[in-house]
Amino acid sequence: MGWFNYVGLIIIVLIMVPNVVYALKHRSQGNTNVPTYVAVLENLGRYASMFFLVFNIPNTWFSFFVPNGMLFYILVNSVLVVAYAALFIAFWNKTGMAKTLWLSILPSLVFLYSGALIVSIPLMISSLLFAFTHVYISVRNAHA
Repeated sequence: MGWFNYVGLIIIVLIMVPNVVYALKHRSQGNTNVPTYVAVLENLGRYASMFFLVFNIPNTWFSFFVPNGMLFYILVNSVLVVAYAALFIAFWNKTGMAKTLWLSILPSLVFLYSGALIVSIPLMISSLLFAFTHVYISVRNAHA
């Protein structure tokens, strides 16, 4: 894998498809129960994670540290993305903490796992920022 990660791009597209469809059908919902700075930090973490999943900035990542790293990368991320899509469908018209946690933790795990496996410093930092703020916002919105 070089500076451009085509597998990461595929992962982003697969995660975004159900989100875009859901957003088009449920336009009125938003982050109404969180401070603005938390929403800004979440978006910063989200977009930075997406960027660093697709683009590997030279001297900030170190490639796979395990034999057959690319195979593990593809297999684990495939399982996480399929689980995310399946749970998105299963929870489509439901509310509750199970939906909130599953649909906020799984994409966070995709970013965290990817950053750890390729030892990408910016991806690990941005994914931690995204994970904490995304789960926090999701839980707060579920209680609203």
